[in-house]
Amino acid sequence: MSFLTLAESRYSTKKYDAEKKVSEDLIQELKTILRLSPSSINSQPWKFIFVGDEALKRNLAAVSYFNEAKINEASHLVVFSAADDIEKFEEKIQQHLPKGSVDYYHTFVKPTGSSQIKSWMKNQVYLSLGFFLSAAAQMGLDSTPMEGIQPDLYRKILGLSHHQPLFAVALGYRHPEDGNQPSLHAKTRLPETQVIASF
Repeated sequence: MSFLTLAESRYSTKKYDAEKKVSEDLIQELKTILRLSPSSINSQPWKFIFVGDEALKRNLAAVSYFNEAKINEASHLVVFSAADDIEKFEEKIQQHLPKGSVDYYHTFVKPTGSSQIKSWMKNQVYLSLGFFLSAAAQMGLDSTPMEGIQPDLYRKILGLSHHQPLFAVALGYRHPEDGNQPSLHAKTRLPETQVIASF
């Protein structure tokens, strides 16, 4: 399948087939793909949590506003979190990144202040989301990215100490009656002339 065909066919799934589960082989492949996600200076300020346990998934679904039903139906929930302990993050990059990357951080990122540093780290996590959604679609999996979660409660439920949940992705297989799939509900996008410029 070409990437264009994939882009035309993937969509945000609204209803999942609760009886169909994603195999552990595919989950492991997605974990590896996420680990390989790009980030500025290879900073990797993130943590990805795959939730397949039904009881834990229900607990998270209950603090996910209008996304509760689709999370409960989906095979897995993947939680994307950004580092929010700047000191710990700086210790990590000092240990794992080359001098040029560390120097870049200290010269261009750190002087912007803690609020901007955290914003920069969150941006890296969003880069990984696009990577993940495309990979899942290529593997024949359906997904739903969701910012409609209660991050502080997610953090408490998952016992995260140095990372703040930003969003989650439901993962599984669409229900045949999902009305949002492109074959039943055509994708709508702004015209190319409004979003693309060439010079």
